[in-house]
Amino acid sequence: MLPFWIALQFLSSLPVRLPGMPTPEELGRSLLFYPLVGFLFGVILWVLNGLLAGAPLFLHAALLLTVWVLLSGALHLDGLADSADAWLGGFGDRERTLTIMKDPRSGPIAVVTLALVLLLKFTALLAVIEQQQAMALIIVPLLGRCALLGLFLTTPYVRPGGLGQALADHLPRSTGKWVLMVGAVVCVVLGGVPGIVAVVLSVPVFVWLRQMMLRRLGGTTGDTAGALLELLEVAVLVGLAFL
Repeated sequence: MLPFWIALQFLSSLPVRLPGMPTPEELGRSLLFYPLVGFLFGVILWVLNGLLAGAPLFLHAALLLTVWVLLSGALHLDGLADSADAWLGGFGDRERTLTIMKDPRSGPIAVVTLALVLLLKFTALLAVIEQQQAMALIIVPLLGRCALLGLFLTTPYVRPGGLGQALADHLPRSTGKWVLMVGAVVCVVLGGVPGIVAVVLSVPVFVWLRQMMLRRLGGTTGDTAGALLELLEVAVLVGLAFL
């Protein structure tokens, strides 16, 4: 179970402590457990949603969103901010884009992007709560982390060395494909028609964002992986809010 604990430590702010430094092989296998971490996040949100039943609607949605962000320690939002700055400031140049991503400072485009994404997520949560689509709270985080696994399965990692390279090099690819299929089935079983819609919506969003990375960078980085997760989550949640 060590790869699961590695995935949970990396993707969450939960107090997980590993017994030592994981091997590259263990890091690669940890990617297989990313969807399980997403499922765990979803269950926490689903339980919280039940506990908040009867609370004022706006407060209900705000608390859900706050816990959603805190569970990941805003890790993926940071990647989204860095990617947004780099995409605008890179002017289409690969090396300039990669350099800007390494800058820890956030510019105006990053702030605007984060504000819009969080606003969309908040308003979509309002709709989901009103429509009593509680299963969306499990399905969306699960699909977001399935997307991370899918990205590393299909896309080169462009920064040599470091954690991302170990993940990409040692990911068991045939098992990863089965994990993705299981994740899709779980979404359909839990959500029924909304689950099918969520899976179908996630595919073109994933393909589009991946193509953007390939055109600009020739692959992915940790930051663009985080951006993909956040944008896919908000797109699927907004789509479900229209049902």
